[in-house]
Amino acid sequence: MRAAILALLCLVGACAPGLSVPPTAAPGPGGDSLDAIARDYVALTLEIGEREPGYVDAYYGPAEWQAAAKADPRTLPQLIQGAATLTDRLNAVSVAGAEPAIRQRRAYLLAHVSAASARLRMLSGETMSFADEAEALFGIRPELRPLSSFDPVLAEIDALIPGPGSLTDRVTEFRSHYVIPRDRLQVVMDAAIAECRTRTARHIRLPANENFTLAFVGDKPWSGYNYYQGNSQSKIEINADFPIYTERAIDLGCHEGYPGHHVYNALLEQTFVRERGWVEMSVYPLFSPMSFVAEGSANYGIDLAFPGDEATRFEREVLFPLAGLDPATAQKKAQLGALTRRLARAEYTIADDYLAGRVGRDETIERLMKYSLADRAKATQRLRFIDTYRSYIINYGLGRDVVQAWVERQGPDHWRTMETLLSSQILPVDLD
Repeated sequence: MRAAILALLCLVGACAPGLSVPPTAAPGPGGDSLDAIARDYVALTLEIGEREPGYVDAYYGPAEWQAAAKADPRTLPQLIQGAATLTDRLNAVSVAGAEPAIRQRRAYLLAHVSAASARLRMLSGETMSFADEAEALFGIRPELRPLSSFDPVLAEIDALIPGPGSLTDRVTEFRSHYVIPRDRLQVVMDAAIAECRTRTARHIRLPANENFTLAFVGDKPWSGYNYYQGNSQSKIEINADFPIYTERAIDLGCHEGYPGHHVYNALLEQTFVRERGWVEMSVYPLFSPMSFVAEGSANYGIDLAFPGDEATRFEREVLFPLAGLDPATAQKKAQLGALTRRLARAEYTIADDYLAGRVGRDETIERLMKYSLADRAKATQRLRFIDTYRSYIINYGLGRDVVQAWVERQGPDHWRTMETLLSSQILPVDLD
């Protein structure tokens, strides 16, 4: 246990005095260094962002670097060559004898340059299978299970929500009793986020100035999004086009806020950009291994903040009254949520068939309705997400499961390990 925690702390540069070895990597040919390569990696990422809107999820480095990328971005072939050159430069820098954090830094840069190269090839027209694409971009290969393997879960839900009509219709009708009225969304979301923050702050020391703004929006392929602004500030947007259920208020509060994306980005900025000057962490490329850790930890953070039946109790005692809802069947709703969670990976197989062209749009919507138990409008929105983000979907369910298993393997202090993860350059390959 002590060795495992020590190794984790060394990855973020927190080894005790006397336990570390020399902190720097040996320069490559011509005096090249990880600092110089990191600066060029940021430039590469920003220029890819000019070729693909949305590729840069967050940037809070020098404004002049972003201005330079906008003014004269390289062409896709030039960017592909740029990524190859960065890989060669990284491989030429020796980390033999360097402390673990330096070795991890080079591995982190190599993995993210590799993902950037894969994304550039995709932008240039290269096609990959769903699993190949996920592995190339996010650093982990998903298992694609036959849809029939999820049918026993549907049978359990059928027994839980019996009655006439399709299972999807029955589940939709049952869940309709837990929709937060539009005029109460703000107060319910405020309460949920405040509770998520309180629970997180008991265990993780948050930056003193951290804060966020919350806005309700529409016409988006996602249900919630955190736009990290730098300086420990976030802009959280919630898509209010579709019904938002009481449990979803907790999910969004944890996932987008505490201990999810807001905390992750704030700790990375504090640990690396401000304290170490490692500029690679001032930019967040969406299609990268970073997203597997970000989404996985954000989803696991829900369970960490509300273990056992604490989420159900908080809904019943706080959120239901604020929303004006009847808590009579709250426990049954929790059972339904646990069963529905077991269906999450069915979406990978559905997306694989759809993106490969083996199954058409209409049949894919029917499959999403069946295996996510969503009505047609919500399934159609989910397909829009798949069209937009493709294999990114693995980062949620698979990411959560991998992060949870890794955290719990480290020992009983899950919050301490979670804070280490959120303040590190740990990669998906390190978790699996």
